[in-house]
Amino acid sequence: MKTSKYVVEREQSPLCISVVVPAYNEEEVLPELHRRLQAVLSQLTTNYEIVYVNDGSRDRTLEIMRELKEADSHVGYVNLSRNFGKEIAMTAGLDLARGDAVVVIDADLQDPPELIPKLLEGWNAGFDVVYARRVSRAGETWLKKATARAFYRIIQRIGPVSIPEDVGDFRLMSRRAVDALKQIRERHRFMKGLFAWIGFPQKAIDYQRDARFAGVTKWNYWKLWNFAIEGITSFSIAPLKISTYAGLLVAALAFIYAMWVIYKTLIFGDPVQGYPSLMVVVLFLGGVQLVGIGLLGEYLGRMFVETKYRPLYLLDEVVPAPALICTNQKGPIKTVEANASALPCDIS
Repeated sequence: MKTSKYVVEREQSPLCISVVVPAYNEEEVLPELHRRLQAVLSQLTTNYEIVYVNDGSRDRTLEIMRELKEADSHVGYVNLSRNFGKEIAMTAGLDLARGDAVVVIDADLQDPPELIPKLLEGWNAGFDVVYARRVSRAGETWLKKATARAFYRIIQRIGPVSIPEDVGDFRLMSRRAVDALKQIRERHRFMKGLFAWIGFPQKAIDYQRDARFAGVTKWNYWKLWNFAIEGITSFSIAPLKISTYAGLLVAALAFIYAMWVIYKTLIFGDPVQGYPSLMVVVLFLGGVQLVGIGLLGEYLGRMFVETKYRPLYLLDEVVPAPALICTNQKGPIKTVEANASALPCDIS
């Protein structure tokens, strides 16, 4: 019932679209990305904005954003004070996006802007989150595909929230979904999990993912490994439980072995085995203990960072798109009206 009311009220409001593009050292891609975004969005509505977020780039990314802003009144940009990482840059863009529907897309053109109309159809059908699901991943090695598949399977099994498989950050969100997301201010941010955590009606749109248009990927295997740990520890305490169960199992095996050694000594008079077997047991138990301590350290470190209450990011420069005019500031559903954290839709 709420969904149908939501659709009716939304369709009566002027369409207002925001596209958030986090970018780090993407000078080779931005001009082509903007050309394709402009071609798609101009066919949908004249009331849109493209919010580019410069995440401390070291090349001409910021300069190109300024040039695009001068040439197109639909462009706004945000310059962060330093490199905070993609998840934080995405958050900054969502905080400043003013549209009734907000699209998040990477700058590398692996996700085609031409899919936005299909995402918009899902939004018009009443879904708050319409995400793009990859059915193929062009330009990626078999190892990256295999590790990504393994990561999604693991996090699906151990996490309390169902995170869609083969889904990146490319998606469209309603205003109430964005406002809900803006209330989550945790420092260690795994956005794919947060997108799923907010709930609301969600829908998948399948597509063929392209290879990177130009430039090089910023994600090596070490960064992907750390990203996987971030995702698992942010949405599950299963590693701590596994560590506990492993400790109990090792303790039980050690007790059984100790009983066997005592039995042999008392019954057969066999002496306790010497140095090699002792070292194997000590090193094995030491390794298990270090793994457990490491897991505790991961969670404790996240608690330490959260208790500092530092801002998620600092803004060096914010230039909004002057062409955007949104009249549907309060959102289509009454529960959104009470959300005082939502940014106003008109920024002078």
